[in-house]
Amino acid sequence: MHTLSPSMDIVISSNFERLLFDCYGRDGAAIKDLMTRFQTEDVTLTDAAFANVRSLFDSCKVDDEKTVKTIADVYNTQEYLLDPHSAIGVEAARKVRRRKDIPMITLATAHPAKFPEAVMKAGYPHEPELPHHMASLFDDEERCTVLDNDLSAVQEFVVGNITA
Repeated sequence: MHTLSPSMDIVISSNFERLLFDCYGRDGAAIKDLMTRFQTEDVTLTDAAFANVRSLFDSCKVDDEKTVKTIADVYNTQEYLLDPHSAIGVEAARKVRRRKDIPMITLATAHPAKFPEAVMKAGYPHEPELPHHMASLFDDEERCTVLDNDLSAVQEFVVGNITA
């Protein structure tokens, strides 16, 4: 099922693998086995790994309807236009906040201009525009450089292409 938040539709993201790596005590062999099995069967985390995850994270479900309502609510009360991914973060923070005496901070993860359908469903009157410094993004020439899978080659490329 596709949602208004395509990054939320990814079943096994690279971030998930990195999280599991830490929750399994940085055991690379265990993660390799787990990720291989994910492709063909249902997988259950060990009790210890799941306890590690639960100590770090809370979770909740935020559907498209609530995502759109959150975008509208934040825009109407704060005059800040959220993208749908960030709206999910805001709503989840509201729902699962453990401590009311500590301020909750959520970070925007994308720009609303990438998600005009969601933003307009929230009642925003037109497609959101890219920030001024990115206005030519869709018209600019795309460039890429293919590098060898070699750390020093990547580092040299980055150093050689940094502009001040």
